Amino acid sequence: MKRLLLIFTLAISSLFAMAHELSSPNGKMKLLVELLNGTPTYQLHLNEKAIIKQSKLGLELANNQSLMNGFTITDVQTSSVNDTWKPVWGEQSEIKNNYNELALTLQQKSTNIKILLRFRVFDDGLGFRYEFPEQENLVYFVVKEECTEFAMAGDHKAWWIPGDYDTQEYDYTTSKLSEIRGLMEKAVTPNASQTPISATAVQTALMMKTDDGYYINLHEAALQDYSCMHLELDDKNMVFKSVLTPDAVGNMAYMQTPCTTPWRTVIASKNAGDILLSNITLNLNEPCAYETTDWIKPVKYIGVWWEMITGKSSWAYTDEVLSVKLGETDFTQTTTNGRHAANTQHVKDYIDFASAHDFDAVLVEGWNEGWEDWFGKSKDFVFDFVTPYPDFDVELLRDYAKSKNVKLMMHHETSGSVRNYERHMDTAYQFMAENNYNSVKSGYVGDIIPRGEYHYGQWMVNHYLHAIKKAADYKIMVNAHEAVRPTGLSRTYPNLIGNESARGTEYEAFGGNNVDHTTILPFTRLVGGPMDYTPGIFETKVSAYNPDNNSQVRTTIARQLALYVTMYSPLQMAADLPETYKKHLDAFQFIKDVAIDWDKSLVLEAEPGDFITYARKAKNSENWFIGRTNDDQERTSEISFDFLLTDKKYIATVYADAKDAHWETNPKAYEIKKYVVTNKSQLKQACVPGGGYAISLVPVEDKVELKGLKKL
Repeated sequence: MKRLLLIFTLAISSLFAMAHELSSPNGKMKLLVELLNGTPTYQLHLNEKAIIKQSKLGLELANNQSLMNGFTITDVQTSSVNDTWKPVWGEQSEIKNNYNELALTLQQKSTNIKILLRFRVFDDGLGFRYEFPEQENLVYFVVKEECTEFAMAGDHKAWWIPGDYDTQEYDYTTSKLSEIRGLMEKAVTPNASQTPISATAVQTALMMKTDDGYYINLHEAALQDYSCMHLELDDKNMVFKSVLTPDAVGNMAYMQTPCTTPWRTVIASKNAGDILLSNITLNLNEPCAYETTDWIKPVKYIGVWWEMITGKSSWAYTDEVLSVKLGETDFTQTTTNGRHAANTQHVKDYIDFASAHDFDAVLVEGWNEGWEDWFGKSKDFVFDFVTPYPDFDVELLRDYAKSKNVKLMMHHETSGSVRNYERHMDTAYQFMAENNYNSVKSGYVGDIIPRGEYHYGQWMVNHYLHAIKKAADYKIMVNAHEAVRPTGLSRTYPNLIGNESARGTEYEAFGGNNVDHTTILPFTRLVGGPMDYTPGIFETKVSAYNPDNNSQVRTTIARQLALYVTMYSPLQMAADLPETYKKHLDAFQFIKDVAIDWDKSLVLEAEPGDFITYARKAKNSENWFIGRTNDDQERTSEISFDFLLTDKKYIATVYADAKDAHWETNPKAYEIKKYVVTNKSQLKQACVPGGGYAISLVPVEDKVELKGLKKL
């Protein structure tokens, strides 16, 4: 009997020590997890091709406590999920969540500490995380370093920005992995707050392409109560290792069991469009946390913003005050500088324009006291978020906007003083609720207060989520700028309707973005969630607004229209000035027509850094919209309309570059043509450097509408 018990025990021990395999539901993605001399490792293959070579997992804790080795497997659990869920808003009205799961419980012999490694394998990738169950030997602990590895199978082509604890506002660099070190110094361009990490550290979502044509994306999902992850490359061995954002004393995360880390994600496919359409990031987040969501609605807006960004107008009310003290400085005793844009009459003009063209809201920046000395002073009590300048009548504008069926969008710039924002937050949100503001653009420009904290550390990650949850108490939607990059939390907290967290349109007035920028962002930044990119710039010569600013927006008008489709967001701004749109109302019509919430999204063409063509069906409608963004090369787009209903004819309005258009020399040259299309139609459309096109497709209700139109 003892011999039989010994054999049984050895068999169980052998089972838990062996490699554990898990395949995706379609069998093409395969995960292998095993202990290598007591250290957990994993590998990932797609179609028998190595996506992630054998890579180590583990963490280093404070007090020289290592959770890197000495483990045995004490439990193995597998399960499968195949269901669907409906997002409050999104690129699809219904999302499939289908994966196979492997959960391994590890126990460290020397400490008896237990860790659970949870892996979920989808048809298009992998998510995994560390889980720490409640246990006697690990209750409170401090993470000094997370040692997750992503070992690459080659010197891949990559689209990357420098690893930085404070900003993502960089242009993308395209290079081989081995070239990152040599290009890093040039890639780190100035920013209001920045802390570059090292010569080979880059940020997620990181997009790569192998020599044999596989696309790989590395990111994270469900970032809560933990610090943001970057990736540092060992460029001799082509192995990425996770680098967390430290706090003011150098620690990465303070944990209390039971707890988990965010998910680490790998999305992979032979088709670039699959990366764009992947829902792994959303699926790894928890379902919606709110009982009711009828107050959360997509927003199309204009704003008193671009004129300040270009230097035409000012956020500040006066030039006479050098030092503002909240509650003490009396602005009624000063003279306005004449350039303050957030004045009552000017905002009324914006409201009139928004109402005339059926926009939902008007953003107003610079309405509140404190802009005279807001930036770069490490100032704690910088704004109170409720006190307007003398020329901004809150109640009058509230009532006027309401009479025009337009909402005003609040602006809360913190100037990095997060402690100040939290002390005023309830009052600020209550002020919004009382004055018919249901959405807020928040900002975190500059270094963080408390001093020493970084934008992407655990303390700030917790703050951003606190602001979202607190806003929900007042039924307010949040669009956070300079915040940590999104990781799919909008599934759980759908009032997070937008983020900046990347180099947006504003940089077009600060010297310009690379021409290929918008052909990369959907593969990188947008993998985590929508971006408030603020497209719609028709006047590309910034000097037309400010003679002292010679920047040029590197785009054609046709591509600006396309961005409303290719740069997905439920929050879309027509960023240019009303006076400019009035000169191009024919092109502006597309911005008015395009949907901002979708039933279905398709990728018709895509290659990161070169071009992207999306087709999207408007929610609860048979209307479709197509957008194509092009890099700095002249290209021809070839698409089919086979996604349309078989028994319907559509009128296609095509907004395209004119033959002689060019982002630099002739950006305003566009053509608008109408065709009749069916699901058998095809289109070949020339795209100039920095150009693209946009198409609206509307089902024909009356044959009279077809008169005189050419069939495509």
